This record gives sequence, C-alpha cells and structure tokens, in this order.
Amino acid sequence: MSNLHVVATIPAKPGSENTVRAALTALTEASRKEDGCVSYDLYESTMAAGTFVTVEVWTDQHALDAHMKAPHMREAASTFGAHLAAAPGIHPLRPIA
Repeated sequence: MSNLHVVATIPAKPGSENTVRAALTALTEASRKEDGCVSYDLYESTMAAGTFVTVEVWTDQHALDAHMKAPHMREAASTFGAHLAAAPGIHPLRPIA
C-alpha cells in the first residue's frame, strides 16, 4: 500500500499572518509526532503573501482521519479560525504519473 499525500492551503487575513504562522508551527511540530505521519512540512507562499501550505505524507487514510480529529488539530483550528481569509483547502492527492 502506498502512502497518502496531502496538500493543504491556509490563507491568513491581512494582519493575521503571525497568529496563523504561530498556530501552524505548533500544529506542525505536534503532527510530526503522530502515529502514521511520514512527513509534515509547513511553507509560506512566495507568490501569495499570507498563504501557508502544508505538504503532508501519511501512511494511510486511517492515519489522516486520526490527525483530523487530534486534539492539537482542534486547538490550532480554534486558534487561527477567525484569522483566516477563507476555509483551508485540503487536497488528498492521487498519483497519476
């Protein structure tokens, strides 16, 4: 079975970048310790200021589902929720080539 790759885009409201960045940094550190996490990296777009991107690899859908329900995920979402310009875009990926 191959790993599950996920990309998420998280757009901060102007002026809220530091709040979102801090919450996502804490989320990244906690997520990397989860069972089933192969890798979890956080980036900030150089083309769209205040847009953060996570590039994640999970062992399977079960691991991703557990991550989405993890206490640190809920905590991060409640911390930065009001500071987002739009809902995060979560994109599980399917290889095609």
